[in-house]
Amino acid sequence: MSQVYKLYINGKWIETSEKKDVLNKYNQEVYASVSQALEKDVDHAIESAQQAYKSDALSPYQRFEVLKRVSELLIEKKEELAVCILKEAGKPLKQARSEVERSAQTFEVAAEEAKRITGEGVPVEAAPGSENRMAFTIKVPVGVVGAISPFNFPLNLVAHKVAPAIAAGNAVVLKPASATPITALKLAEIFEDSGLPAGLFNVVVGSGSTVGKQMMKDDRISVFTFTGSAEVGLKLKQNTGLKKLILELGNNSPVIVDKEADLEQAAKTIAQKSFAFAGQVCISVQRIYVHEEVLNEFQQKLVEEVKQLKVGDPSDPDTDVGPMIAEKEAERAEQWVSEAVESGAEVIYGGERNGAILQPTIIGKVNKNMKVVCDEVFAPVVSIIPFSQLDACIDEVNESSYGLQGGIFTKNLDTAFYAARKVEVGGLMINDASQYRVDLMPYGGIKDSGNGKEGPKYSIKEMTEERLIVLNLTK
Repeated sequence: MSQVYKLYINGKWIETSEKKDVLNKYNQEVYASVSQALEKDVDHAIESAQQAYKSDALSPYQRFEVLKRVSELLIEKKEELAVCILKEAGKPLKQARSEVERSAQTFEVAAEEAKRITGEGVPVEAAPGSENRMAFTIKVPVGVVGAISPFNFPLNLVAHKVAPAIAAGNAVVLKPASATPITALKLAEIFEDSGLPAGLFNVVVGSGSTVGKQMMKDDRISVFTFTGSAEVGLKLKQNTGLKKLILELGNNSPVIVDKEADLEQAAKTIAQKSFAFAGQVCISVQRIYVHEEVLNEFQQKLVEEVKQLKVGDPSDPDTDVGPMIAEKEAERAEQWVSEAVESGAEVIYGGERNGAILQPTIIGKVNKNMKVVCDEVFAPVVSIIPFSQLDACIDEVNESSYGLQGGIFTKNLDTAFYAARKVEVGGLMINDASQYRVDLMPYGGIKDSGNGKEGPKYSIKEMTEERLIVLNLTK
């Protein structure tokens, strides 16, 4: 019999009458059941968070201690958490282990940043008539942070929302993805063991139509941090009024392979960073622009690298590509590939589907109007697009409605810096693929890829308010 997980509200585990099964994404068997939150449970969580925040429960150093302890416990429980991620997300074991390690780093960085939150001096005395005044700013927490996280990183993207919120002195109400809620509930257990006061972290599981809607309309939540599709991000923006939003949305990451690139490095890196977690990463490589002079050589090298990827059971320590989050998503991606082929594209490699597993797929002879090029495929599918002139290539790259991260491979420093100035993305990786990310860096996009930044230091700025203090000196 599968284990039943409960909601975590105000430091207590709460079981509800409604349950939902969470499937093992590889074999489609029931892994566990999770209580589903009703509107009253969401209200209870928000009320608990607000009261915990108002109690001013933790000093900056105490926040550091709690977050550092969470980081340590994540490492202690790495295998347990990795297996959980493997089962509920279908993420290959070695990638799941890496996610736990990265999550520990995210909490460690946030712990350190909790001790570095500062304002600045403001020289008001330089203004005529204010010679007897002094001023400075302080950073104050916003209050309650509403966090909505996706399925693809059920631990680390939760960490990127929760850790900086706690570091800044806020309380959090988290809605994890319905497909992968268990890892977040295990994180709540870790917070409980770390000594976090009740109410500062709450986890409510349920549908967007119930939990998400209830959170959106509650004025007690001051900031929302959301990772997901552009469509849902827009809906969140339209329904939360003037509240501050940190939105990490979709992408269709471009990577340029210049004629002066190291083709071995480019092929190897792109193969690794296009198909990790079956391409279900916002910054997975999707569009590969290759200079026509090196097109055939690069394409051959890329195919050889992709052939070396092991596809199948995510519990196998050697597996590189496992199942997608659901069979219907694999069917959707397969259909997009079929539509492209019907319009003149060709499958260079892969394309076969077995249930929720879609083989790593490379497509050529595409055009910019095909879904596999202009939309976010979010699957193990890449398209190769030849170019002759860098300017025209960058113009085509920039036609996308997305702009999260991109990459360029080139040995030419002038070309690298020209691309850095011209490619419209939140981050450009030089001699690396778009999927490069470390957890202390600023991370965020432009256009339909969202606004605001993640990375603990940068999220803390988003999750605090700057308050001006002016002293009118009498002497």
